[in-house]
Amino acid sequence: MTGAGLGSGPVAAWRLAARLRTLPLAAAPVLVGAACAWRDEAFAAGLTAAALCGALLLQIGANFANDAFDHERGSDGPERLGPARAAQLGLLSPRTLKRGTAAAFAGASLAGLYLTAAAGWPVAVIGALGMIAAVTYVGPGAYGYRGGGELAVFVLFGFAAVAGTYWVQARAVSWVALAAAWPLACLASAVLVVNNVRDLEADLRSGKRTLAVRLGPGGARTEYAAFVAAAYLALPILALQTGSAWVLLPLWTMPEAMALVARVRGSVGASLNPILVRTVRLELGFALSLCVGLLA
Repeated sequence: MTGAGLGSGPVAAWRLAARLRTLPLAAAPVLVGAACAWRDEAFAAGLTAAALCGALLLQIGANFANDAFDHERGSDGPERLGPARAAQLGLLSPRTLKRGTAAAFAGASLAGLYLTAAAGWPVAVIGALGMIAAVTYVGPGAYGYRGGGELAVFVLFGFAAVAGTYWVQARAVSWVALAAAWPLACLASAVLVVNNVRDLEADLRSGKRTLAVRLGPGGARTEYAAFVAAAYLALPILALQTGSAWVLLPLWTMPEAMALVARVRGSVGASLNPILVRTVRLELGFALSLCVGLLA
């Protein structure tokens, strides 16, 4: 077994390395950016599809790279509290995973070339930055080991993804798109915080200085609560900008958000794994609700 009920064999190993449960983090901001474009009568289905494909492939490539480099650095040892990884289990070698990263990035680049031809050089810059950030998170430079993960996630999974998707269709960036990017950036960052709170003790022992390690257990849990709260505080601002109360629709997810904040406060180690998955689902539910609100 490869873990997570995925079965055995090469396909199952690659599915495990792809971390399919994280893919909503890449899809959600693209969908919101597309909804903003629809609202401004700039929506283009082909460009949205290419942006979504590129974002998903970038995320998959980043997951492959993370699996490979974490294993090489010794971060994914037998005491790992999170879901098992392909390299950790010996299913895929770091070298093979790096080749998978290159293949995923090549696919993302094809989507990027199409988008660049349609919308110009800013798209190429965003794509290049995404690839560099994915590799250097735990690879050369390893900024993720020095507390820079949240900032990268905030920018790339929030503003770059939402505004970039809007840009390729409208050839501009609107204040509504930027405001809509804020809650997505916050919730994506909250997902990383849960991951780092879970691994805090192991990271401390291995010398991995994530922001959770730097802030300490209490500070990191407060960081999670702050990111979640900031996501919902953005909704009234967005309502003022759009002149529509429909964009407040994501408020229906607030009870789940409050429950997750409470759970993070009282959970440690592996018990945070389901909270991480629920935070990903929270972002997806928030994003889909926001899309409905923007389209209403």
